Amino acid sequence: MKSSWARAACSDSALCEISKAHLGALVTELAGPWTAARDSALAQRRGHGRLRAAGAGPDHQLVFVDRVLVTLVVLHRVLAALFGVSPSTIDRAVGEVRPLLAARGFAVPDRPGIRLRTLADVFAYAQAEGITLRIDGTEVRVRRPKAGRPGRKAFVSGKRKQNTEKATMISDEQGRELWLGAIRPGRMHDATAVRTEGIEEQLRLHPNVKAEVDSGYAGLARDFPGQVSAPPKKPAADAGPSERNFYDHARRRQSQRRIMVEHANAEVKQWRSLQRWTGERDDLPEVITAIGALVSDRSAKRPTRSRPSVELDLVRETAC
Repeated sequence: MKSSWARAACSDSALCEISKAHLGALVTELAGPWTAARDSALAQRRGHGRLRAAGAGPDHQLVFVDRVLVTLVVLHRVLAALFGVSPSTIDRAVGEVRPLLAARGFAVPDRPGIRLRTLADVFAYAQAEGITLRIDGTEVRVRRPKAGRPGRKAFVSGKRKQNTEKATMISDEQGRELWLGAIRPGRMHDATAVRTEGIEEQLRLHPNVKAEVDSGYAGLARDFPGQVSAPPKKPAADAGPSERNFYDHARRRQSQRRIMVEHANAEVKQWRSLQRWTGERDDLPEVITAIGALVSDRSAKRPTRSRPSVELDLVRETAC
């Protein structure tokens, strides 16, 4: 779609919720502050004043008028206007379809029709295919609970110093998502989140499955030294050069082995809802699982470098 067509559609009062006269006045009002803020940010980034004449350099993909329109459309409940229904109808439709997306499970590379729905499924798949799992946590910002409510501090992340909920991502050696779950309040430690999900039992049941983790799972690596690999412990401040060099080299090699799961986390975080969740916190686990399942559909289509095994039997847990 050409930008002129998009501009004409978004400037309609049904989409941006204001008249064209109001829109023109708003653009005139905000143009000066936006230009000043942009020039100030550029000067700070350069570290010196402008060297070329004003107006030189590449053009913006979105001119200022389009930026204002995009912001207004995002702020307004556009979907209800597009379909000619009330916002409550949109919310009800989302509430009906979202659980279906979350219950689909995660796609298996080279295995059309098979989905990984539980942690037991992931370990059964890893053992059958000889895959070394990559495990990492990811956090999503949420709204702060109201004052006076119990458990208000449970969402404060010790790492980000913000209210978050965290989820555990598991990928293969190519960064293809296999599972996204163990969704817990941000204050809970990464290792504790997967322990409460039953990862210790799966490691005992599948002794041949190995995993690469970061320092947040050091306790898990201590309890399962032959299966879980974590970065080495940081040397003391008075350690010698040889000890520090060994630590730097070992940490760098371990980071290279597990960087793929960071790429898998980045794919999920491209979805706007998981950059900052502004809805009900009780709905977020379902949203994370639904988006993770959709992302796995795409990542599972990447070609596998090694040939898959002939058979794959997944473990099914009995529903309580």
